[in-house]
Amino acid sequence: MNAYLTAGQIKSALANTPQITFEVTDACNLRCEYCAYGKLYSDYDNREDRMLPTETAKRFIDYIGALWASPDNHSVNNNLYVGFYGGEPLLNMPFIKEIVGYLKAGGHAKRFAYNMTTNAMLLDRHMDFLVEHDFSLLISLDGNAENDSYRVKADGKPSFEQVVKNVDMLRAAYPDYFAKKVNFNAVLHNRNSVDSIRGFIKERYGKTPRIGDINDSAIREDMKEEFKRMYRNSYESLLQNENYDEIEKEMFLSSPTYHSATIFLMQNSPFKYENYNELLFGKNEDIAFCPTGTCIPFSRKAFVTVNGKILPCERIGHQYSVGQVDSKGVMLDFEAIAEKYNNYYSRLEKQCRLCKNQRNCIQCMFNLDGLEKGKCDCNGFMDEKQYERYRQTQLAFFARHPEAYSEIMKNVIYK
Repeated sequence: MNAYLTAGQIKSALANTPQITFEVTDACNLRCEYCAYGKLYSDYDNREDRMLPTETAKRFIDYIGALWASPDNHSVNNNLYVGFYGGEPLLNMPFIKEIVGYLKAGGHAKRFAYNMTTNAMLLDRHMDFLVEHDFSLLISLDGNAENDSYRVKADGKPSFEQVVKNVDMLRAAYPDYFAKKVNFNAVLHNRNSVDSIRGFIKERYGKTPRIGDINDSAIREDMKEEFKRMYRNSYESLLQNENYDEIEKEMFLSSPTYHSATIFLMQNSPFKYENYNELLFGKNEDIAFCPTGTCIPFSRKAFVTVNGKILPCERIGHQYSVGQVDSKGVMLDFEAIAEKYNNYYSRLEKQCRLCKNQRNCIQCMFNLDGLEKGKCDCNGFMDEKQYERYRQTQLAFFARHPEAYSEIMKNVIYK
């Protein structure tokens, strides 16, 4: 088996991770029909209305703080983003306040910036603290009342009116903060469209929302028909709109077409450099092949679940945890993590080497069905004909938007 990753790479990635995210609670005051922790899916721990103990988070902060003080840390004084996730994180506000205070008092050589994804149901109660500590807020809202009708309270009643009331209150009380620090996230489904979401949020709040598809991995067998009924593809929804050129430009990287073109450009342009060494001394063409587009663990973030499981990302099923935080401390075996990843890679290498799109791959292997069994087919696999169609689609995009090349190269930092 090839050695794709080493323990040292993973330890260094954690020491320099740009973000730590805590699942502060698995409780939620909504029952969204398509929730990634809801009835459609099978890859998460049981939801038991738990609250993440502050001591668990502090142990992890102390552990990673020791790495910041070690030779593995090459990012001293950089911003570290600390995220609060749920469930609905505002249900565990005492945790958030205590952890923010703990980080401030820790004396770490880091600048901390805070972010949160929230359904805004409790925003009116806690907005003063969030503004005081300059939180970046990503508010979940799927458009107007009809568009948003899958987002219901525990009693089945709509949440829309309460959410927009609270968001309006935040904007009225703190207009400058709202303009700079608040954004919106929407899920596309069969009750909305890219145009209707964008139109509502743009008109009401002057913002361009992020729009994503319903999660399509780890769907329960008995829920596949329900999933198909709700699912809508953002790329197709965009192209169906008569004003899609205008929408593309406005949404930029939030648009699926711009996003796809950016990935293609960053992987194929000879003028994109990973670092100054590449710029000054040339690119290393002998870098070992690594199957799939899966991130090196912790290179983008470290995620701690409400049960103390450690994962490289909140989008990965909880069965793939790589460590644990509990009353005994932090248990992370970097050698074991490297071995685990390398075993997965070895199962996928043959398929990946035959794929003509391997340079542009963004497929996370943890979203492939059958990974543990070693028998999984990648939905993103492309033979020569499929890749050529993909390539021509990206080139046609740049022909249609000649300004996009310079805009992407000037404004996008690709990691």
